[in-house]
Amino acid sequence: MTTNELKIKATELRIDILKMINKANSGHPGGSLSAIDIMTALYYGDTDGKPFMKIDSSKPSFEGQDYFVLSKGHAAPALYAVLADKGFFAKEELDHFRQMNSLLQGHPSRKIPGVTMTTGSLGQGLAAADGLAMSLKMDRQPNRVYCMLGDGELQEGEIWESAMTAAHYKLDNLIAFVDKNELQIDGLVKAIMNVDPVAQKFESFGWKVIQVVNGHDMDEVSGAIKKALKVQRQPICIVANTIKGKGVPFAEGKASYHGTPLSDEEMAEAIPLLKKEIETLKNA
Repeated sequence: MTTNELKIKATELRIDILKMINKANSGHPGGSLSAIDIMTALYYGDTDGKPFMKIDSSKPSFEGQDYFVLSKGHAAPALYAVLADKGFFAKEELDHFRQMNSLLQGHPSRKIPGVTMTTGSLGQGLAAADGLAMSLKMDRQPNRVYCMLGDGELQEGEIWESAMTAAHYKLDNLIAFVDKNELQIDGLVKAIMNVDPVAQKFESFGWKVIQVVNGHDMDEVSGAIKKALKVQRQPICIVANTIKGKGVPFAEGKASYHGTPLSDEEMAEAIPLLKKEIETLKNA
């Protein structure tokens, strides 16, 4: 996809995210919207014609696939929107998000086609990604593991045990993203438990760190992934500055939208803005 096509896709996925959360009247829009540009670049981007992510929706468990672990599992709406668009399950499933006995619950589950790891308890996803990357190394398989973390999640001690493990075993088939939107459910990350300087901390544990100034800039995010794919003998951490609630002006940078669905009135304001953005991009 071209940069413009990636931007259009991310905006379309934002609409899907907001609609599924609004219909369920439950879910986490803020962190889903901050992460979706990174996930769009990863799932739809490529380098020299080769996709960043090797996946096949017709064979969700094929051995040649790459793996994605959404450690910040509350951002499941972003992952579900991508997987539905990629054809892992019918898009109509998004209408049943968080409903009793539906396929798509509030956090990812391995029973969902395309989901690598059941996640939701913060801090555990990177450990699982470590184990998966180690097993692939032991089997001499070329598959890669990608893991999405939230910056509030970095307050969990298990993250740093996992960071130490990945560096010790030189897991260069592991690429982690930090969705650094600087907010968590109770407010500013730095006010609740400061995790900065994030980049320097991962570097001190032995990771190769690539910093992304604007995690919503498709060229910058794609460029960071391309650089990461060339790193050897180190795990890679892409630290991306993002905005919670990105794409919905009245929700941007507000912790109150961490786990609060948009009301019908707010949807009537947000959706037309996103559709207008799509038209603008298509005419660019």
